[in-house]
Amino acid sequence: MVQRIGGMRRNTRFKMRKGPSRQGKVKIRDFLQSFKEGDRVVLKAEPAYQKGMYHPRFHGKRAVVVGKKGDCYECQFKDIDKQKIVIVHPVHLQKA
Repeated sequence: MVQRIGGMRRNTRFKMRKGPSRQGKVKIRDFLQSFKEGDRVVLKAEPAYQKGMYHPRFHGKRAVVVGKKGDCYECQFKDIDKQKIVIVHPVHLQKA
């Protein structure tokens, strides 16, 4: 059987790139931000920190925080006509 070529971040050269104002060290407040159930968030990846990152096809989606698992949050959103849940580190979330 043929092996699949490429990983999760394949073909994301421009999608995962930071703008000039976001470049530099990752802010500690982004790591420590907290959300409550029902909060609306935007999935906005921090490319410098890969742990707890969602799949790039969900980049820019609006979601609702459903729960918490360890340090990460469960976020639910609608993808076409299905409800999906992703587990995301708070570095990759922004309040909407």
